[in-house]
Amino acid sequence: MRHRFVTVAAVFVAFSLSMVGQTSPANSKTYAPPKTPWGDPDLQGNWPAQFNIPRERPANVKENILSDDEVAQRQAQTAKQFEARQQSPANTGRVGIGPPSNFSEIGKPHKQTSLVVDPPDGKMPPLTPQARAILQAERGGLGPGQHFPDKVDSWVDFDYYSRCITRGFPSTMLYTLYDYGNEIIQAPGYVVIRSEMVHEQRVIPTDGRSHIGKDIKTYMGNSVGHWEGNTLVVETTNLRPESASGGRYTDAAKVTERFTRTAPDELIWEATISDPNVWTKPYTLRYPFKLDPEYKIYEYACHEGNYMMFDALQGARDLEAQGLGTKVER
Repeated sequence: MRHRFVTVAAVFVAFSLSMVGQTSPANSKTYAPPKTPWGDPDLQGNWPAQFNIPRERPANVKENILSDDEVAQRQAQTAKQFEARQQSPANTGRVGIGPPSNFSEIGKPHKQTSLVVDPPDGKMPPLTPQARAILQAERGGLGPGQHFPDKVDSWVDFDYYSRCITRGFPSTMLYTLYDYGNEIIQAPGYVVIRSEMVHEQRVIPTDGRSHIGKDIKTYMGNSVGHWEGNTLVVETTNLRPESASGGRYTDAAKVTERFTRTAPDELIWEATISDPNVWTKPYTLRYPFKLDPEYKIYEYACHEGNYMMFDALQGARDLEAQGLGTKVER
């Protein structure tokens, strides 16, 4: 793990408003991306998920786009947070399972107020009664494990991300605390996407082949793609239940992504998630990626059963032996 921090907090304020505007493939001006030697639109490069956009629109935000003044205010606030974290000492003297506050990178503000763009209210559709029951039954009725759990009695108190198994799909494409690189590589008949966090990779054929048999399921699923003009369309099925965000996928799950390069350094990604057994209707996420030629993907050396898991469980048992509580401080 490492940081890409720059020491000048003013970088956040100087970040131009033109870089944080929302662009929709349907509404953007026509842009003709460069072509690969074999004639496909060229999407290659590193597209880090650097914008910290909430999945759902906050209750106190009514619009799907912030004004320039609102973005400028958030940039100034982010700059102060960044500077404070860089100057703060490590979190010594308290028990926790996470790193000190100055360990994580701080995402940049963006005009887009939620990842969810459909439904238009920016909210996830409700779970079906069946899906709610499945979630609630986990951990003996306590529900799913958590990224920062309120207790550490067992490894199952942690979610799959904290256990270094997977961030899930399509969450692997999106912003997280650090290591949020996404590199796209192309070859004739293939697109490869390397996601830095939890070292997840997808090899996507674009040669017209069908999905593999339905009995083979993986955390990233089985993806096949095709080109619609300058847009790469990727359909993913065969997903393991745990790969979903806020639910558990079933055999009916399908994720349809659209990658559209709208400027030399802009890539709009949309993903429509559909599973009628889990959500009452499909929903669509949108993320605005910016090309960053200087960004380098590093190895994310993380695996289930690593030091964090052992230390968290051992620390909780030591606290119990002292007659102390084990509730995790956030």
